[in-house]
Amino acid sequence: MKLALLSESPADEAALRVLVEYVLGGPFTQVAPALRARGWPSVEQVLPPILRHLHFNTDADGLVVVCDSDDSVVHTAEHEAPGYYHPGCRICRLRGVFRRTIKNLPPAHGRDRVLRAVGVCVPAIEAWYLCGRDTSVTEAAWVHGQAAGRPPYSRRELKWRVYGTERPTLPHELKRAVQEVSRHHGDLRRLENDFPQGFGSLARDLRSWKTG
Repeated sequence: MKLALLSESPADEAALRVLVEYVLGGPFTQVAPALRARGWPSVEQVLPPILRHLHFNTDADGLVVVCDSDDSVVHTAEHEAPGYYHPGCRICRLRGVFRRTIKNLPPAHGRDRVLRAVGVCVPAIEAWYLCGRDTSVTEAAWVHGQAAGRPPYSRRELKWRVYGTERPTLPHELKRAVQEVSRHHGDLRRLENDFPQGFGSLARDLRSWKTG
């Protein structure tokens, strides 16, 4: 399988590659997406041209997109209702970009469209890195704190817990990202349990490729 990855940094993409291989049960060939993203607004903005590039200029099977939720609305099961769209939810927004972009594209390279997989890290990808070794860091804890106006931790604190600094060098960030996600050794049940929407949506999208 040939896939492109789009996230907010090279370290995020290195960790994402490991996680995608775990979900799919094996390695894949990575295809360059032509454009890079740095931060949430950039991910949303570059997604349409990346999709068109992959569709017309490559034989990529799918595109995996993951970003941080930051302080945005967290995706819920209610958002999965047919036709539902929450403008404050980044999963809803990214899925909407996919729909609008591929809607009128003609078939190319022997396939109708580039497959979609979308995930959002609540509130940041460092929360996923801490899964399994810091039980206080979960999607439910963040949602509860967000609703109460008292977040249980800040994104800055998560960085400290993972890297030992707020401003890690890229080599250190890459090393720690891959170390942390590799702890799961292919067993993603804890990630899916602790992050059922942000990570669970990504895993469900990827698994649907094998059944669809």
